[in-house]
Amino acid sequence: MGLGIGIFLLLLVLATIFATKSLKDRKAKKMREYFFKQNRGLLLQQLVDKDIAERMIFSLEELENATNKFDKARILGGGGHGTVYKGILSDQHVVAIKMSKLVIQREIEGFINEVAILSQINHRNVVKLFGCCLETEVPLLVYEFIPNGTLYAHLHVDGPASLPWKDRLRIAFEVASSLAYLHSSASISIVHRDIKTSNILLDDCLTAKISDFGASRGITIAESGVITAVQGTYGYIDPEYFYTRRLTEKNDVYSYGVMLVELLTRKKPTIDMSLDGVSLVAHFVQLLSEDRLSEILDAQVTEEGEEEAKQVAAIAALCVQMKGNDRPTMRHVEMRLQGIQSSNNFRAILEYKGCKSD
Repeated sequence: MGLGIGIFLLLLVLATIFATKSLKDRKAKKMREYFFKQNRGLLLQQLVDKDIAERMIFSLEELENATNKFDKARILGGGGHGTVYKGILSDQHVVAIKMSKLVIQREIEGFINEVAILSQINHRNVVKLFGCCLETEVPLLVYEFIPNGTLYAHLHVDGPASLPWKDRLRIAFEVASSLAYLHSSASISIVHRDIKTSNILLDDCLTAKISDFGASRGITIAESGVITAVQGTYGYIDPEYFYTRRLTEKNDVYSYGVMLVELLTRKKPTIDMSLDGVSLVAHFVQLLSEDRLSEILDAQVTEEGEEEAKQVAAIAALCVQMKGNDRPTMRHVEMRLQGIQSSNNFRAILEYKGCKSD
C-alpha cells in the first residue's frame, strides 16, 4: 500500500509539472502570436514594400538557438537602444542580434523605425539588416556581424591608437560617402540623428559601417526643417537643432564634424575640455584659427600626415559652424576628402618610384 501511495504521489507531481509546463507553453505561444500580430501591423504601416515584412522575419526559437538563449557570454556590446548578441544561425551564418533594454513604446517605435529605414538602404558603408523577429514585445533585429568593434574603441585605447592616419582618413571618407547617400541618394532623405564614433563599426578590413538607426528619420523635401523631439548624444548634437528642434540633413553634418575632430585629436567630445572649460569643438576651432593646430592634434596624426590633417581640420571646422546654412553638404565633404585621398595616393606612388612631388 505504501509503495502504491508513493507511485501515485509521484505520478501526481509529474502530472502537475507537465500541466504547468503545458500551460506556460500555451501562454507563451499566445503572447508570441499577439506580439507578432501587433508588431507586424506597426511594421506594415511604415514599410513602402509590404513584401519585405514577409521576407525578413525570423522566429524567436531560431534566434534563441542562435544565441544559446541569449547567453550573457554572447553579448557583443550595447548602446542607447539595446544590447547586441553574437548569434550563429542554423546555416552557420554569423550575425549580430539587437535586443531592447527597455520595454517602452518609444523602444518599440525605434526598432520598427530601424527596420523601415534600413530596408530602404543598400550601401557598402551602412550595416546590413538581414531581418527581424516580431514575436517579442520589442522586435529583435538581425544584422550582419561586424567583427572589429567600434571606431570609438579603436581610438580611445592606452598608448598609440591602433588606427594609422591613412586608415582614419579612409574611414572619414567612407562615413562621409554613406551620409551623402543617406541624405541625397536613398528613396527619401534620411537623417541619422546619432552620428558618433561608437556608432561606426569596423569590419575585418577596417571598412566603416554606420549602425544604430533607431533614432533616424526619413524626411521629404516638403518636410525639411520639420520640428521634432531632440535625439542624439551630448557632445555630438547640433546646437542649432538642440535649440530650434528643426530637423535637417545639416544636423548630421555637425555631428560628423565632431567625429572628424575626434579622429584628429583622439579626444572625447563628451568629456574633454580645455583648461578654461571650453568644449573640445570650440577649443579645436580656436586653435585652428590661430594656426596652433599642432597643439591639439594626436601625435600619431602629426607624424604620419600633418599636411592632410590640416586640410581635414578645415573641413571639420566648416561642418561645426553654428548655423546650419553655413555648413557644407555631405556630398561636398565626400568630394573634398576624395581629393585629399587621391593626392595622398599619388604622393605614395611617386615615393615608391623614387620620385618627388612638387
